[in-house]
Amino acid sequence: MNPTIKHTEIIDTKPRLAVLADNSESVAYFKEEEQVNTILNDFKNHTQLNNKFTASYFSFGNRFKKLDSITYSETQTNINEAITSVHSIFEDTVGAVVLITDGNQTYGNDYEFSNSPKPIYPIVIGDTTKHTDLKISRLHVNRYSYLNNRFPIESLLYYEGEETVSSVFTISTNGKRVFSKRLTFSDTKRTATIQTSLLSLKKGKNYYTASIQKIKGEKNTANNSKTFAIEVIDEQTKVLIITSVLHPDVGALKKSIETNKQRKADIKVIGKETFNIENYQLVLLYQPNTKFNTVFDAIKKNKAHYFIVTGTKTDWSFLNRQQLGVRKNIISKSENYSAGYNANFLTFSQDDIGFSQFPPLTDAFGENIFSKAYEPLLFQNIKGIAFDTPLLATIEEGEQKSAILFGEGIWKWRAASYLNSTTFEVFDHFISNLIQYVTSTKIRKRLDVTVDDLFPANAPIAVTALYLDKNYRFDSRVSLSMEITNSDQSIQRGLPFSVVGNSYQLQIENLPAGDYLYTVKVKDQEITASGNFKITTFKIEEQFTNANTDKLYKIADKTGGKSYYKTAWRSLIQDLLDDSRFYTTQKAVTKNKHFIDWEWLLVLLVILLSGEWFIRKYYGKI
Repeated sequence: MNPTIKHTEIIDTKPRLAVLADNSESVAYFKEEEQVNTILNDFKNHTQLNNKFTASYFSFGNRFKKLDSITYSETQTNINEAITSVHSIFEDTVGAVVLITDGNQTYGNDYEFSNSPKPIYPIVIGDTTKHTDLKISRLHVNRYSYLNNRFPIESLLYYEGEETVSSVFTISTNGKRVFSKRLTFSDTKRTATIQTSLLSLKKGKNYYTASIQKIKGEKNTANNSKTFAIEVIDEQTKVLIITSVLHPDVGALKKSIETNKQRKADIKVIGKETFNIENYQLVLLYQPNTKFNTVFDAIKKNKAHYFIVTGTKTDWSFLNRQQLGVRKNIISKSENYSAGYNANFLTFSQDDIGFSQFPPLTDAFGENIFSKAYEPLLFQNIKGIAFDTPLLATIEEGEQKSAILFGEGIWKWRAASYLNSTTFEVFDHFISNLIQYVTSTKIRKRLDVTVDDLFPANAPIAVTALYLDKNYRFDSRVSLSMEITNSDQSIQRGLPFSVVGNSYQLQIENLPAGDYLYTVKVKDQEITASGNFKITTFKIEEQFTNANTDKLYKIADKTGGKSYYKTAWRSLIQDLLDDSRFYTTQKAVTKNKHFIDWEWLLVLLVILLSGEWFIRKYYGKI
């Protein structure tokens, strides 16, 4: 027998106070380290503040984290991530956010439009005086271009000042000026957008520098130039689309292919038009039937790359006889197949663009059977049931590559992608990736390394490597290392990779500006991959001449907070103490507790019973 007692306990919950400190290089650039340290120490040691709030401290820069030490050395600033992260942590609590920063964000979503449910109180550090400044605010350029093709460049320039000034904007490469334009700015004309295009003349990586000439009285010239890289590819691809039927898929595929200006797609109706597949780098066969017999003979003879799209008009009996490494046992009916993305697809890089949300494709019902090694990019899904049967797969045999899509209706995918993203680019990029792989003459590599071409000074350098075994499956058992050497060989490093998911990853820090060569090696094997990258002298955190007081004021006003200058942090503390919105909440919690768990009550009961026994004994009642 173990009786229970109902017990009600009152729990006090103090409001939360999140203090976010900017840990980026811009704090040191403005020489505000001591000021921020003083503010943080005052908050941490303020007795009344800690009595009213449960305070938590965080730092932000490249990443948001709990504050243990602060170094003011992070190379970029993402204020929006800090705001959204802290609210996800303290989502259901009463509280406030103190934001110690200069307000200058270098990447991420604009924090001014953050929907914060808690009031934000910025403490503005840095120079609040607006200095005369002319800078390159943004530079838009495609990463790739094609040989003898023109590539567009869009430059946005911004002027901060009162007087009318003129300057010259230039673009140069290898010390040679390739573009220039004189511009005038004033207090009524603060911005200028320059759009131009340059001719790609040299295959490989090409580095360019965009610059705006310094003006009189300009304090900060670090933001007057930016370097960018263009990789020039020598690619001329002609695609032959052979069809047996008139279908909107054919036109949609032609449009997608030709969004790449270096690709041209010709449509030919089988049996009505003549063609020579030797004039093309890829043959796309749409719903093949017996009329395609000579086409397949030519493909086999020339080991041509091909892409097959099947559907309700496909003659599978004919296709099965072609010994392509895939066949289908069909019955006389069709089926609708939705797509499921294969996250383990490694043949080429392709993100999930929402394949599962696209309309289903239609094909003959039956099992797809492969007799050759294949890689599925998409799996079949029938009425919500996922199967491991491929919907889209690639096959590679020696130097010949092919792909097969089991189903008609891909024009609906392009339309659906446009509705989802308001652009055809997402879907067209998917088709471009597929065409790029199938038409590539390169034999698939077992070691592939991904690293950007260009980095600002002091930025961490992220390197990703993919290693495949002899069966072209990801292999996490080997050891990879990267050897780095700068142009004058004064810096030489050897660094190991770590396995993260389905890739090897490495982050390199503290490399000075310069040109670097790298070689990635597989331990105990003769497999390597080499390349190069460049670190510029441009420091992202030093491009600002003053604190962004306007943006910090707006986020404070929008969320019901208030902005304070760096010398007024004690006023903020007092305002937080006086603000009735931040109060301790009480919650009654009722618990059923077993009598045996009340140790002190059990002891008291034993004492009382023992006392009664002695009294009765004393008076002879027992």
